[in-house]
Amino acid sequence: MNDYPAEAQAVASIIEARWVVPVVPLGTVLEQHSVIVDAAGRIQDILPTIDARLRYRATQVVVLDEHVLIPGLINLHTHAAMTLLRGFADDQPLMRWLNEFIWPAEKRFVSEKFVRDGSLLGCAEMLAGGTTCFSDMYFYPQAVAEAALQSGMRANVGLVVMEFATSYARDAEDYLQKGLQLRDAWRDQPLLSASLAPHAPYTVEDKTFENVVTYAEQLGLNIHTHLHETRTELEESLKRYGVRPLQRLESLGVLGPNFVAAHGVHLEASEMQVLAEHGCHIAHCPASNLKLASGIAPVTALRQAGVNVAIGTDGAASNNRQDMFAEMRLAALLAKGASGDAASVSAAEALAMATINAARALGHDANIGSLEIGKVADMVAVKLSATEIQPCFNPISQLVYSAGREHVTQVWVAGKLQYQQLEGQVGIFANIEPAELKEISTIWQAQLSQSLA
Repeated sequence: MNDYPAEAQAVASIIEARWVVPVVPLGTVLEQHSVIVDAAGRIQDILPTIDARLRYRATQVVVLDEHVLIPGLINLHTHAAMTLLRGFADDQPLMRWLNEFIWPAEKRFVSEKFVRDGSLLGCAEMLAGGTTCFSDMYFYPQAVAEAALQSGMRANVGLVVMEFATSYARDAEDYLQKGLQLRDAWRDQPLLSASLAPHAPYTVEDKTFENVVTYAEQLGLNIHTHLHETRTELEESLKRYGVRPLQRLESLGVLGPNFVAAHGVHLEASEMQVLAEHGCHIAHCPASNLKLASGIAPVTALRQAGVNVAIGTDGAASNNRQDMFAEMRLAALLAKGASGDAASVSAAEALAMATINAARALGHDANIGSLEIGKVADMVAVKLSATEIQPCFNPISQLVYSAGREHVTQVWVAGKLQYQQLEGQVGIFANIEPAELKEISTIWQAQLSQSLA
């Protein structure tokens, strides 16, 4: 295999796979194909392996004869630092969960170190599960960025905004200014981007939303917020503002192609049409919505209305996993059960929701979300030969309905191998030490446990 023809072109690496699923075009499966990666970490070519061996040569050739190669998964909505709160307050409805458990714990414990440690733990979980990019929303965004850079992941860092004071900021203007300053500091980092992240309509006033819109327009940033997650949220909005949250945001000029709404569980048909008309995006978080008894988002109706729907995990405090394989499967099954249509959200569509749809929502679909020539080589290898997921008739169906994050064997970000599963399911990170993760978990569990005593 290393006896290359003299005219073969030198490239950085060649990944030979049993199957390549590029996601675009939807449902495409390429058998016995190779992905050619150049020195800049971009996809130079995708072609049959028999032809690749004649045309290209590389010192690094990875043979994946039992694997499917897919684009890196994109988690469109999470709070990575809340990995430290996994299992902290389970089996509670959202507002009680927030008011009586999460917000008091955050008030007591959240600091820059808490966020960095929790985000690194979250990054490790996501990366090992095939996620190469995540869209975050939390305090101390610089700490989130540092954790993402250490792990070698791509991150859209939410610059959180709310009205009330925390250890991070005094008021809405303070949140905005601190976030924008941090965004300026990392704007040249190729793995990082930023969104303005007003927490939710029930924690952000009209004037602040107007300021967010102004900054988003001036700086070309996305707006990322929670929206229509619970019935309580709608009832409170009607009492306080006389309109439902979406109508309020539309009147304030918040909606547009740069608007990403997390959850969107309780939406009327007319509201779905509004979202579609403005080119908005929904980050569907099925497991979190079920666990908090918030409801089931009308994904089938949203997609029929023309709304771009992608997938997020939400934070580990309300999921309790940052597992995009589990979310893909659940998203597909819920859509079928809720709509009564077994064809709703096919396996290929669920995979698209976890890749190219999320990339579109972030405005990054020119670079990530699919395996196409010219895009960055964010890739995941999934081994489909394990006994528990055999036989394999369709690798896309196998990915969504049978395989799990435990079958991920390699993860590349911009052509760099950032995670590899060795024999015996031992995971090795390029830039994260297991001892550091264990120390983080042990120290914070001991401290947080005191507040539950």
